[in-house]
Amino acid sequence: MPPVNSDGAGPSSGEDGSAAAVKKHNKPKYHRFTQQELQACKPILIPQTVILVLVFVGLIFIPIGLACIAASNKVVELVDHYDTKCVPRNMLRNKVAYIQNSSIDKTCTRVFKVPKNMKKPIYIYYQLDKFYQNHRRYVKSLNDMQLRNPKKVTVTQYCSPEATANGRPIVPCGLIAWSLFNDTYSFTRGHGNETLRVNKDGISWKSERNRRFGKNVYPKNFQNGTLIGGGQLNPSKPLSEQEDLIVWMRIAALPTFRKLYGRIDMDLQAGDRVEVTMQNNYNSYSFNGKKSLVLSTAGWLGGKNAFLGRAYAIVGLACFLLALLLALLYFVFPMREEHLSLHYTPARLVRY
Repeated sequence: MPPVNSDGAGPSSGEDGSAAAVKKHNKPKYHRFTQQELQACKPILIPQTVILVLVFVGLIFIPIGLACIAASNKVVELVDHYDTKCVPRNMLRNKVAYIQNSSIDKTCTRVFKVPKNMKKPIYIYYQLDKFYQNHRRYVKSLNDMQLRNPKKVTVTQYCSPEATANGRPIVPCGLIAWSLFNDTYSFTRGHGNETLRVNKDGISWKSERNRRFGKNVYPKNFQNGTLIGGGQLNPSKPLSEQEDLIVWMRIAALPTFRKLYGRIDMDLQAGDRVEVTMQNNYNSYSFNGKKSLVLSTAGWLGGKNAFLGRAYAIVGLACFLLALLLALLYFVFPMREEHLSLHYTPARLVRY
């Protein structure tokens, strides 16, 4: 055989040494943190612990739920759906024509019978159904700079289609202000013997009066277009004092909502007769909406709403039922000792 040439192709011992040095140089430094070998708590839940936790949650949630339900039940609330009842019988089939005819008297009288004592303050709300204030085009139809800055009253960007009227800018502009709710209510107790004054001071948020609406911005050219949307504004009062407008322009998230109209700072006794004289002006008939008048007291959780209390109570009862089910399963199918003493051999780092 021919002799092997030592200078031929193939790895040399020098190259092996350099490769090993490079490999050793690139090897990461060993640390228990990087290798995920730190000590950790790995509890194994046993039936007794789970049952006790479920019982504890149930004992906490059920009393909270019952307290919330009791607070809601103490709130006295009167609701009157007057949108159809205030329409003349001969126009029930054509409600839109009724509401759009300015020559028809829109005065309507409704009577409340107070079922329980109502402590002051008694809050007055109007409720609208099927009114989508959260519609994207409706929400964007305003200009915040115009509302708070007297130097920007001519800026009507984003306010279309209610940006200008008769060639002049509208203040406040936009569909939200244009559709201002304009039904009015006045209250008397008995048979018109005692007038119940409606207090509208402070029905809006202080932050909105001070920051969102300017003290030197006044309504101009409002509701002067060919199509009248809703209520009028007092041109001699700045927007920061027009609290009905401020409340209305706080957008509702759902199509059924209530907005604060005012409050009565007098107590009402059980059996009192409250007569409401209202002007049924707002056109909710074009979109098949509904209107309601609400009189309500308030508790430590706000108005009458049992949802939160029921949610707490249902979760608490569910925890009790699960605890009972697990207890039955534990006694019928008890766990053996080897189930409770599981040992895992930790992985060892292979060193090269």
